[in-house]
Amino acid sequence: MLVDFNTLPETSRVWIYQANRSFSEEELQEIETKLKIFIESWTAHGSDLQAGYTIKYKRFIVLGLNQNLNKATGCSIDASVRFIQELEQTYKVDLMDKMNVSYKQGEFVAYKSLTDFKKMAKDKAISKKTIVFNNLVTNVAEFNENWEVPASESWHSRFIK
Repeated sequence: MLVDFNTLPETSRVWIYQANRSFSEEELQEIETKLKIFIESWTAHGSDLQAGYTIKYKRFIVLGLNQNLNKATGCSIDASVRFIQELEQTYKVDLMDKMNVSYKQGEFVAYKSLTDFKKMAKDKAISKKTIVFNNLVTNVAEFNENWEVPASESWHSRFIK
């Protein structure tokens, strides 16, 4: 059951998929249509899942699931992963690699491998104030409060002196 992402309870679980490039406007329209179709049919053991999505910065696909209604199961999570993998193949984009880092350079979102990010930190090309995206947040409340934060307030801080 598709609902507006912004109406999901703060305890709703989130999954963040970070693209290695920005999507075009045409791709975004297609992806939104596919997300709506997927979420409308997303179930756990035959029970509807109340879920929503948001796309941020033309690059982050965020799925939210109200687990107060029905919890995600292994099968339903597998279905969402397969859906994301289909998007990867269709749009020739990487959405599943968790070993990459996105951060802001002004209003631009940059994307680097973790190795490159560590090197940039060592070279002081980024600082504790650099805005990073903490894709490890697990629920809507954390997403709203701690997803887009200075590096000093995220797991990224271990690389910045």
